[in-house]
Amino acid sequence: MILADTNILLRLTRSDADEYPLIKAALKRLRREGIPLCYTSQNLIEFWRVLTRPKTENGFGLPVEAADHEAKLIETRLDFLPDTPAVHEHWRRLVVEYRVSGRQVHDARLVAVMMAHGILRLLTLNVGDFERYGSLIAPVHPRELAQDVEAR
Repeated sequence: MILADTNILLRLTRSDADEYPLIKAALKRLRREGIPLCYTSQNLIEFWRVLTRPKTENGFGLPVEAADHEAKLIETRLDFLPDTPAVHEHWRRLVVEYRVSGRQVHDARLVAVMMAHGILRLLTLNVGDFERYGSLIAPVHPRELAQDVEAR
């Protein structure tokens, strides 16, 4: 399995996004290789926040009904990783051990979910945000997966 970062999910809703073709090619390779893409409740919360936030505040400005439609697509196409007590335990350890603060606490929580579920790879456009966890997980940019698909 590979966990999708929220930035991946958001780009999938916009076929006009610069990264859309790259992400679609990466997902095509994952499907071809039988590797499930998964998401967490945190992903869906962050996804919903951006979809419904006004465009003037760097959001998509969608009504709740449209956000619900997009969320249902994720829920039906990706595998869900539920929260567990182990997620909290891993997160608490990570934020102290890696001295995490501010916005980065959300990234630490994704890593905690991965650890709790034994997921080693994270598909993200922001590989640098996860480099500090390099001994625990492997952040993967869609470019790494798409190159093989695009060459065909």
